Amino acid sequence: MAGRFFRKSEPEKKPESSDRSKVLMLDEPVAETVNGKNGKLVVHSEYEPPDFVNERVDMHRFLLDKINLSILDTMEEDEIHDELRPLVRSYAKDNNFPLSSTELDALISDIGDEMLGLGPIEPLLADDTVSDILIVGPNRVFVERFGNLENTKVRFKDEDHLMRIINKIVASVGRRVDESSPLVDARLADGSRVNVAVRPVAVDGPQVSIRKFAKRPYSLDKLVDAKAIPRAMAELLAAAVEAKVSMIVSGGTGSGKTTMLNALSAYIPHNERLVTIEDAAELQLQQPHVVRLETRPPTVDGRNEIVQRDLVKNALRMRPDRIIIGEVRGGEAFDMLQAMNTGHEGSMSTIHANNPRDALGRMEQMVGMAGMPMSQLSIRHQITSAVHMIIQLARLRDGKRCVTSIAEITGMEGEVVQIQELMTFRRTGIDDDGKIKGEFRATGIRPTFIDDLASLGLHLDNNHFDPSKVLMDV
Repeated sequence: MAGRFFRKSEPEKKPESSDRSKVLMLDEPVAETVNGKNGKLVVHSEYEPPDFVNERVDMHRFLLDKINLSILDTMEEDEIHDELRPLVRSYAKDNNFPLSSTELDALISDIGDEMLGLGPIEPLLADDTVSDILIVGPNRVFVERFGNLENTKVRFKDEDHLMRIINKIVASVGRRVDESSPLVDARLADGSRVNVAVRPVAVDGPQVSIRKFAKRPYSLDKLVDAKAIPRAMAELLAAAVEAKVSMIVSGGTGSGKTTMLNALSAYIPHNERLVTIEDAAELQLQQPHVVRLETRPPTVDGRNEIVQRDLVKNALRMRPDRIIIGEVRGGEAFDMLQAMNTGHEGSMSTIHANNPRDALGRMEQMVGMAGMPMSQLSIRHQITSAVHMIIQLARLRDGKRCVTSIAEITGMEGEVVQIQELMTFRRTGIDDDGKIKGEFRATGIRPTFIDDLASLGLHLDNNHFDPSKVLMDV
C-alpha cells in the first residue's frame, strides 16, 4: 500500500521507542489514586490541547509533495489515516511538536479533513447539534445550536487558507467565486446550503454561511415532538397535502420554511410525479419520482444564465403532477400561479413574509415583476383561485421555531382578498429562563374544504377546531 500511496519511495523515519518520552509524554495528564469509594482514579489536568492551525496547513503542503493524490479516492478513510500516521509522526518529531498520543490522533484526523474534506469546519459539519456555521473571515467562526449563536475556537491560518476551502466547495457544484463574481450560492454533498461573499463586497474578508440540514429529513411527527406544531395542526396539514390543496409556506429567514416543506412533502402520494425548482438543490423529498431542477448563474461574460422563471416554464412541459418551488422571489410567482390554475393543484412553495396578509402582498408585487399587462384586481383573482392555504412560521426571540398561524384564502370580497385564520399560536408570557411561553388554539372556523377531505376518506377530529380547548402548551 505504501508504494502506491507515496510518491517518493524513500523509507519514512519512525520514532524509536526511546524517543517516545520526547514526542508523546510531555503533555499527558497526571493521574493519582485517591482514597475514595472503590479507589477511583482521578485525572488532574487543566491543559488545553493546542490547535496547531499554522502547523496543520504547513504539514498539509508538505504531505501534498509526498502523497500520490491520484489514488486517494480509491482508499477508505481509515486506510488513509493509517498511511498518514508515520508521516505525521515523523514530521511532528522533526519539527519538535510536543504531542500526546491523543493529540497525535486528533492531528492525523485534522490532516485527513484538510486533504479530503473542508478543513477546520469538518468537525462542525459532523456535529448534529449544529444547525448553522457562520464564518466571519479567517479568525472567527460562529455556530448556531438550539437557536442560539455560539463562538467557536475554529479558525483558519489566513485568508488564502479560507479561500482554498471556499473554492473546494463551489467548484464541486460547478460554480466559481472571485472578484468578478464575489457572491455565490452553492451546496454541500449532503444538500446543506452555502452562501459565500468575498472581496470586494465583503469588506473584512470572506464571509461564509452554511445552513446544515439533518441527515434524516424532519417529519411532522418530529416537529410535534419538538413542540413546533401541535398534533391537530399536523393532521390538518397532512390531510390538506394529500388532498392536493395548494399552499404557501411563509416566514422570516431561519424560521424553518424549507424544513416544513420537506415534512409536508412526505404526505404526497408516491404515485405522483414531482418537479422541484430551486436556486441550490436542498429539498429532501421522499418520493420515488422526483425531478430536481436548479438555476444556473451567468458565465463570466454574463451569458447562459438560467433563472427560476425559465425552469418553471420548462417544468410545465415535463408532465408534473405537482411543482414545488424552493422559494419564490420574483417573476416566477406569475408562472407558479398559472401552474396551480392549470391542473397542478397541490403545488407548494415558500415565501419571505411576516404574516399571511403580508405574504399575499408580496406575492402580488412579485407577479407584477413578471411584466405582464395585468391589473391589480386580476392579479388578486389569480392568487385567490390558485393558493388555498398559507402556513406561517416564526423564529421566536428565544430561538424556538414554530408554526404561528394556518390561514385559508376563501376568495374575494370587492377588491379585498379574504383570509380566515384556522389555527394560531398565542404568546402568554416568558418564564424565568427567558423562554417564551404560549399556547396553540383553534379559532373555531372550519376549513371550507373539509367536505372535500371527507369525500377522500380523510376525516379530522371535530375537537381540532374547538376554540375553547388548548391544542398544545409550550
